[in-house]
Amino acid sequence: MVQTGSFQWMKSLNKSIILNKIRTNGPISRAQIAKDTKLTPPTVSSIVKEWLDQGFVKESSLGTSQGGRKPTMLEMNNSEFFVIGIDAGPNEMEMILSDLSGEVVDGARTPITLPIQEHDFMEMLQDGIRRFLHKYNHLRDKIIGIGVAMHGVVDAASGISLYAPNLNLRDMPVKEKLEAAFPYSVKVENDARAMALGEAWFGESGEAHSMMAVNIGRGIGAGMVIDGKLYHGEFDTAGEVGHMTIDIHGETCQCGNTGCLQTMASGPALAAKAERLAASGEAAALSERASRSGGVITGELVYETALAGDEVCRKLLEDTGRYIGIGFTNLIHVMNPGKIVIGGGVSNAASYILPPIKEEIKKRALTTKAKHTDVVVSGLGDQATALGAVSLVLVELFDPEVIVSQ
Repeated sequence: MVQTGSFQWMKSLNKSIILNKIRTNGPISRAQIAKDTKLTPPTVSSIVKEWLDQGFVKESSLGTSQGGRKPTMLEMNNSEFFVIGIDAGPNEMEMILSDLSGEVVDGARTPITLPIQEHDFMEMLQDGIRRFLHKYNHLRDKIIGIGVAMHGVVDAASGISLYAPNLNLRDMPVKEKLEAAFPYSVKVENDARAMALGEAWFGESGEAHSMMAVNIGRGIGAGMVIDGKLYHGEFDTAGEVGHMTIDIHGETCQCGNTGCLQTMASGPALAAKAERLAASGEAAALSERASRSGGVITGELVYETALAGDEVCRKLLEDTGRYIGIGFTNLIHVMNPGKIVIGGGVSNAASYILPPIKEEIKKRALTTKAKHTDVVVSGLGDQATALGAVSLVLVELFDPEVIVSQ
């Protein structure tokens, strides 16, 4: 592959290089930008002026003199522009309005009632965006894009939701329809991959060159970020770790295979195991709590019962952690990430699941360094995926794809 492109494209690439330098190293002087990026001082000055005129960058305090005048420092004007980030399903639709630093200005959640048709789902998306635009009408011209994190398999290049299993919807042209309805660029991605990118931008990636974020909730999905770039795989199915086979004699998964990781360690899997124990009379404390809350046993109820001191629920959560640890060991052996970040509802029980996850990795991984792979819980909370959707738009602004020819 040979890198090609017009002068205009090169100028655009240089603009993003400089903007990203200011984002990651600001406050920073023009001279330091030129030194670090190897761009000429006139090029830097010209491009910085464009960013200043557009309002993305602002001049701040004076820097330290290196023998001449004190340089004027540059930094991002993060609160001047905004992105709409959407976590679309499968149980609810969450929308946030965020500035360029990931500071959330406002958010809204709407339950998704199943079954749902494509028209109704798209109407939910558009209604939510319209409400935000109406409420923040004065910011319409300051919104630079919309990011959508979709449950299921997504063709990110075309913005099509290929298959959303829990919604039972296929081939939805999300990008096309939203761009037809609103005057903004729209980016669409799988929810777990979006969450991974959000962690790389706003969260727990630290200095790791490669990071995997795993969303453990109703299902289990993952996203891999390598040197700031999402890894999609050849056919956009990278990260479907919930369908990694752990037990060939295990339960049948909704995908049709048996013994998938998510039949053992997802929220519904945890609830199903707890229901069987309650039905057999082995989880009296859990049954009692369930009877006081409508009779429904959920993963959250298992966690609450464990917190109250119940040993049966504690063991259920620890066993869930062991299965996750086995799955993570497989991921470490295949992808060898520098860090694994856990998000999703099941991660709320981190005090019970994280120790056995680390124990299994330490016991099963092949090398000393692999045994000590850093595993942490996301610090972005319930908005991790919506912030990931925001980061989809920011990547285009700060780090556009390199144009190549086959």
